[in-house]
Amino acid sequence: MTPITEVEGRRLALSNLEKVLYPATGFTKGEVLHYYATTAEVLLPHLRDRPVSFLRYPDGPEGQVFFAKNVPPGTPDWVTTAEVPRSEGPARMVLVQDLASLMWAANLVTEFHTHQWPISTPDEADRLVLDLDPGPPATIVECCEVALWLRERLAADGIEAYPKTAGSKGLHLLAAVRGASSDQVSEYAKQLAVEAERAMPRLALHRMTRNLRPGKVFVDWSQNAARKTTATPYTLRARTRPLVSAPVTWTEVEECGTPARLSFEAPDMGPRLQDYGDLLAPLLDGERAAPLP
Repeated sequence: MTPITEVEGRRLALSNLEKVLYPATGFTKGEVLHYYATTAEVLLPHLRDRPVSFLRYPDGPEGQVFFAKNVPPGTPDWVTTAEVPRSEGPARMVLVQDLASLMWAANLVTEFHTHQWPISTPDEADRLVLDLDPGPPATIVECCEVALWLRERLAADGIEAYPKTAGSKGLHLLAAVRGASSDQVSEYAKQLAVEAERAMPRLALHRMTRNLRPGKVFVDWSQNAARKTTATPYTLRARTRPLVSAPVTWTEVEECGTPARLSFEAPDMGPRLQDYGDLLAPLLDGERAAPLP
């Protein structure tokens, strides 16, 4: 029988709790649900009021993996949804607003991906994101070098950047912005990527061209487009191990000598949250959002 659990007054059927989803470590679906329940306090503020795309992997990352942007079939009527504008016509998407809807979504086995704008202002971005993606043999170590340059460049424009791991092989830089459309933020991010390549031509790259990428860090500015989403802070990733897109300190970025120094799995997050709390909490403070230059 599928166990029924009550979360904040909502009844949830949580299935296949013993199924191993991360074969390299034996991490089970029950442990996935426990991870999301215990990180909800820091995860939910980064999900709330943002349309969510789910990257689903119900049989683990070695099984079928697929994106779900529209409201999934069978979604309970108490889960908040909203109409989201798209170029091809409006769509209805899920908003994960509370613990009950987080646990319902986690039971589907998902990565959480969010837009750089809230549902209240889909025509105005409140986040800037730069996705630093290393081309082998480059690693997150090289991403850190590029990130440090970008931190100073953003600071010169009065914008404070905050790093997190991608939860795979790269690094994300996030900043709170205001008063600009997604197109304007995208254009500014592209300018930063071009400047990074000019300053570090042997290391940074602003074009996605595959044959240019070996040994370099692609500064992906395109995720600022209104239609694009980025892995939400604290989400698990669909890898062979339960890797997390984990906020990190700038000291950790400065001292990153090996890729292992910035690789965090679900069991690592409890101690990190005790030590640091939510390192990305400043992104949630609207008063700290900066205008684009």
